[in-house]
Amino acid sequence: MEIVRQSINTMWPMLTIFLVIIATVRIAAIKSNNERLVFYKEFSSLLFIIYVFLLYELLTRTELNSVSGYNLVPFTEIFRYRIGSEAFYFNVVGNIALFIPFGYFISTYIKPNRILPILIVSVISSATVEFVQFCIGRSFDVDDILLNATGAICGFLLYVSLNAVKKYLPGIFDHELIYNIICFIILILMVGYLLNIMGVLQ
Repeated sequence: MEIVRQSINTMWPMLTIFLVIIATVRIAAIKSNNERLVFYKEFSSLLFIIYVFLLYELLTRTELNSVSGYNLVPFTEIFRYRIGSEAFYFNVVGNIALFIPFGYFISTYIKPNRILPILIVSVISSATVEFVQFCIGRSFDVDDILLNATGAICGFLLYVSLNAVKKYLPGIFDHELIYNIICFIILILMVGYLLNIMGVLQ
């Protein structure tokens, strides 16, 4: 969590400018084309953009002290770490956890009936990250791709589970208003956190 906090502190200027511009353009497009604004869906799209930016920052930041090179043999690096050690949680559990939101977000967008599309997208995305890391002097590790894909699959299962649970929720959860309110509360908390980082609330 400390690394995430540091990443947000580093990226807030770019995120603020980018999100304000993209939100303004999107609102203008909705108004100009007489589209119906569904706040929680638009907010979810912005959250995915924020997540992708943070993912980039986290992956490049945490690899700064890594040696360059490559590993093409599956499970070589995974089994190198002792289960329960700090390195295990950071490199194995961390790589899985990083891609759980990815699997969830792309599942809500693709709405797949099978796991295969999520697996393909996550492998391509993770392999691209590893390739870029290798090109900039860091390492390419096939184990990272396996772990990231595992995280994406967990995100897909989370998506399926929440959809299954939703069927048994009270009727109020069938209305957009409740999701809009939840997202609006999250937005307020995010803006408050951002203003605190900027020093406005201090």
